[in-house]
Amino acid sequence: MLALGLQGSPRKKGNTDLLLSMFMDALAQMGVDTLSVDVCRRKIEPCAEYTVCEKKGFCPIDDDMHRDIYGLLRRADLIVLASPVFFYSVTAQLKALIDRCQTLWARKYVLKLNDPGYRSRRGFVLSVGATSGKQLFDGIHLTAKYFFDAVAAQFSGSLTYRRMESRGQITSHATVREDVIRSAQALAEGLLQRPKIIFACRQNACRSQMAAAFARLYAGDRLDVISAGSQPAQEIDPLMVEVMQEKGIDMGFCVPRPLQQAIDRHAPEVLVTMGCGEQCPVVPGLRLDWDVPDPAGQPKDFFRSIRDAIELKVKTFTDAYHPLPG
Repeated sequence: MLALGLQGSPRKKGNTDLLLSMFMDALAQMGVDTLSVDVCRRKIEPCAEYTVCEKKGFCPIDDDMHRDIYGLLRRADLIVLASPVFFYSVTAQLKALIDRCQTLWARKYVLKLNDPGYRSRRGFVLSVGATSGKQLFDGIHLTAKYFFDAVAAQFSGSLTYRRMESRGQITSHATVREDVIRSAQALAEGLLQRPKIIFACRQNACRSQMAAAFARLYAGDRLDVISAGSQPAQEIDPLMVEVMQEKGIDMGFCVPRPLQQAIDRHAPEVLVTMGCGEQCPVVPGLRLDWDVPDPAGQPKDFFRSIRDAIELKVKTFTDAYHPLPG
């Protein structure tokens, strides 16, 4: 399970930065895989309203959104949005990232593509403000609500602190550490206990990607699912993306991952392999080998047949799989 932190403050070691660090540390101590993005120090261009995203489902701007942030938003089960209050909203840098998620909104609402991760993804807000106004965080909460909807995450709460102006002041707040631990536990509740399942093939460009997508779609609320490859390709197969779109499933921004790295980081209860043969390592727990031909280089109808065969196998597996206690 991946928790993605989006640090929106331009002030290093400021209150927002420290609060997010505390929150991510609390998740990591619970066993969550964490990654934080310092938004203000990444190359993120503001939305130029080209409207290409609403026609073709992608943004033509070549920056860090394109290179990795869209993909991280899709991988994450937990997204933690952190920002100080700037004129009752988030910082301009974080707002640029949020605005660029119009691409994901368009894929969901215009192109009618279903993100397989929607069953498990949750969003949380961290914010600090210098004043004590009753409505101080209303704008941030409203912005976050629509951001999380665009990235297919359930808005699952917030931690906000007023009268925070001096650098580092948050660390002396009387209840902040208890607040953080309690909120982190509530955010991850029910997700950490999910059995970890890895679907693997050789290149992680087609079969294992489809299998993981179907498993997340049908059982992401009770299975922690990823995919990987023994010899990962540079990118996923575009024909696979097309045939999955025919089923209304969005495979945009998926990235092949190395199998050994996935095993080392996730210690799966089940490894399901599809054609990686001798390249697939031995792992503790259950290993299943599915006889699924590689569709790479084949016509679209062959891709469709492999897609449908994998969907059937995944449905059978997810319906029947019940891990033993302990």
